[in-house]
Amino acid sequence: MAAGGRTGRAPGAVAARRVLVVERNDKDAEVLVCALRRQGCSVQSVTTGGEALQSYGDVDLVLIDLELPDLDGLEVCRGIRSTCDVPVIVVTARGSELDRVLGLQAGADDYLVKPYGFRELMARVEAVMRRSQAQEPLIRTISHGPLRIDADTRKVTLHDRRIELTRKEFDLLYLLASQPDTVIPRKRLIHQVWGDSWSRRTVDTHVSSLRNKLGNRNWVVTVRGVGFSFGRGD
Repeated sequence: MAAGGRTGRAPGAVAARRVLVVERNDKDAEVLVCALRRQGCSVQSVTTGGEALQSYGDVDLVLIDLELPDLDGLEVCRGIRSTCDVPVIVVTARGSELDRVLGLQAGADDYLVKPYGFRELMARVEAVMRRSQAQEPLIRTISHGPLRIDADTRKVTLHDRRIELTRKEFDLLYLLASQPDTVIPRKRLIHQVWGDSWSRRTVDTHVSSLRNKLGNRNWVVTVRGVGFSFGRGD
């Protein structure tokens, strides 16, 4: 049965949960959103990866297609997983074994191939939510040597001295520091921190400002032709 099939309330329905649907196809999105709302969910729907990376912060679950107009859905999964542990279920037409493996490696908690039955989706949601609720919460403070980043208070200290950052500078630093051994492509960094309001000069200006405030350009490393990575300030 496809997603638009019977959607009577199944045992353990996800009432009152906040769900983000990331789907470029308007018809598929409408069917899924309506079905979820009939289950009592609060649903937000977006069509691009950039919008998804700006919207996942206050939801309980993300349902994402991999075929998006701006970013590959796998990149969006990696972006979400880099900063939080919100459950992510891929719902897509990509059904090969390799696609499934790549989806799970990108941070998805489960993978469902279209067309699918809505009851199966709900069962998978419940299983993912149970696993998520049983896990310990993510550590919200990142420490690298003398640098300390607190995601809850949005406070940054270096050698116990407060570093005053703008909102975007903090978001940029936190994203990089949360993946210290990863080169983050410029395109993904742009969408995750700035959404659709950006320019190349905006990114470079923020990187330069962040380096100046930290007193050492080696905290943010430019990987030419690719993006940026977190350094150690050495």
